[in-house]
Amino acid sequence: MTAADPGDARVPRLSIAEASKAAEDAGLPPIFPPLNVFRVLLHHPRLAKAVGDLLMTLLVEPKLDARLRELVILRIGWKTGSVYEWTQHWRIARGVPMSREDALGVRDWRSFAGYGPAERAVLAATDETLERGTISASTFADCSRALGSTEATLELVVAIGNWRMFSSLLRSLEIPLEDDLTPWPPDGVAPEE
Repeated sequence: MTAADPGDARVPRLSIAEASKAAEDAGLPPIFPPLNVFRVLLHHPRLAKAVGDLLMTLLVEPKLDARLRELVILRIGWKTGSVYEWTQHWRIARGVPMSREDALGVRDWRSFAGYGPAERAVLAATDETLERGTISASTFADCSRALGSTEATLELVVAIGNWRMFSSLLRSLEIPLEDDLTPWPPDGVAPEE
């Protein structure tokens, strides 16, 4: 396989045509090949398929409320400085739907008055995982109560781990945003280094 955009990431992106062929051969849905992250990951189709399957499980008919999931992802993107993750999921979060204020509230969620117990529980779990690699017993209990099902709680833990991993791979591989996207919407404010 050849790269269409050499030097743009640590592992050059495949052309969209090459990524589409690799995705089709691997059994990945056609929504993935246009995304820069998959244009890189599809250098290893089996790995891309595993990542794509986990994403589809978490995004299609989820047990975890989509709004809560997107708050978690935005918080991870913000806390880790992942411009790609924040920008992609800004668009997804707004389509959940989520208000602009709720989406921006993740930047300082402890001070944001618009969140209730469920939002506070999942954001606390996210921060604890980012800071310590685990969710405390009390926060886990808060999440379990707020989410109301074992399946949703399991999806929360996996979602935090998944998008934490995505932040690391996006930043480590220096994967750029798609050309039509503007980073750190809507106000251009980015986290401090």
